Amino acid sequence: MKKFLAISAIAAALLLSGCSQVGAAATIGETKITQEVVQGSIDAILAERGKIDISQMELQTGADLNLSQLRFQVLTVLIREVGKDFKVEASKAEIDTRREGILEQVGGEAGLPKALVGAGIAPANLDLYLEAVIISGKISDAIVATGVTQEALGAEISRIVAAKAAKLKVEINPRYGKWDPINADVLPVDSAGDAVKSTTP
Repeated sequence: MKKFLAISAIAAALLLSGCSQVGAAATIGETKITQEVVQGSIDAILAERGKIDISQMELQTGADLNLSQLRFQVLTVLIREVGKDFKVEASKAEIDTRREGILEQVGGEAGLPKALVGAGIAPANLDLYLEAVIISGKISDAIVATGVTQEALGAEISRIVAAKAAKLKVEINPRYGKWDPINADVLPVDSAGDAVKSTTP
């Protein structure tokens, strides 16, 4: 499931600035990611941690957890938007099939909570995660089909996503951080730690 981390690479060179919409953690074109959505994911992840043994896990907390959940939401929106340009999407059947495959890998429903905690994915976001993985895979296949080599694939995806982000005018609320276009990451600012006032159980 940690393959999702690779998706962050396709967001290189995206320009995210201060978000002007009150109550928004980020905006991507007409799509608004509310602070409530981000905080809901954080709260759900912390709640799941309280149900299992996390003593041997290295897990994100505070501002790091906050930023990772915002990043997840932003990247999934961007991936879906790029998918529209390529005329690809993830059907419910494909998501269900991928979910079944994950369940087999983790030992069934009983093993899913621990796997999600380890991957930093809120239970309610699993289908969204799977949708992003499926769409990004189809985008990659479509690009390779045009003759782009595997070695050049990452750079080409970065270029396409950056162009889409520029067209949509992506913004991020400075309460959550600032965008680092070089490393394709959201960096904390002084007030970022105040966005999440929870600690790992």
